[in-house]
Amino acid sequence: MEKGVVQADEPSMYVHEVTFDGRRRHDMIAALRLQPYSDRVVFPHERTHRGPKEDRLALMRATHMSLEPLWFVYEGRAGGVKGITDVVSQRSPAVAFLGPDGTEHRLWTITDRVIQAAVHAAFEGMPVLIADGHHRYETALAYAEEAGGSADASSRFTMAVLTDIDDPGLQVLPTHRVLKAGVTVSGGDDAPSLEATLAGLHGRVAAGAYHDHRFQVLPLEGEVALVELHEQVIDNILGKRNPEDFLLYTRDATEAVRWVDEGVGVGAFFLDAPDVRQVLRLAKAGKTLPQKSTYFYPKPPSGMVFLRLDPDRRL
Repeated sequence: MEKGVVQADEPSMYVHEVTFDGRRRHDMIAALRLQPYSDRVVFPHERTHRGPKEDRLALMRATHMSLEPLWFVYEGRAGGVKGITDVVSQRSPAVAFLGPDGTEHRLWTITDRVIQAAVHAAFEGMPVLIADGHHRYETALAYAEEAGGSADASSRFTMAVLTDIDDPGLQVLPTHRVLKAGVTVSGGDDAPSLEATLAGLHGRVAAGAYHDHRFQVLPLEGEVALVELHEQVIDNILGKRNPEDFLLYTRDATEAVRWVDEGVGVGAFFLDAPDVRQVLRLAKAGKTLPQKSTYFYPKPPSGMVFLRLDPDRRL
């Protein structure tokens, strides 16, 4: 079995374009061969939980379908894909629609076998990072083992959206933390406002903090602010207590401040947008990041493309 090979479900591969907030991103949609993490081709960066995987496995058993694409990002060596998406996106799309969050989507079908072969070759052996869908990927692995089939059976694949890390429309947003219990943090540099706090994080390994109506910028030692915030600050506050029992998450920094002011939490921590290359590097090194470490936006809509998971059907 070849590693990291993207293949097309019948009848085709697809190019997906999403437009939002003046930005545009192009993705390739195809069937991705499922491989265990130990093969070091598909890299996770977040922990998963049993409950969500059980729900998703029940859905796959009932439908025998991959109903929504998982999202992966890759780095380098597939530059030819950009040329393909640039050419294809000049044509009239097969379908265009609006997303619930105001995003605009267009989808092109690729039936040309020569282009499909070029995409296949570009991704052969290409490592990919799970951007969104850790639970669904592990569920798909479990379902594949349960359903069986040859190495090329459709049950051994999952529908995937693949995005180049260098795509100018790829946006990764930070997720801020609100601590529900514990002690306040001191020792940072005072900041006059939330805006100044967030601005003070750019280009630094640092986190913002808010407590007792005061804003601070906390310098951290290390390379990745999210990891260092947990290891140097949050873990020290909570000790052996499970962070998931004491943390709330939001991508809205103003909401985090409001939660603290309303007494929902004792303090808030703010982060800058993560560097995807750093996340990929840590994932390749076997590092598991804290929960809610990345939020890739906007997410691919469900229902654009389905993949029938049939152990008797070859791709």
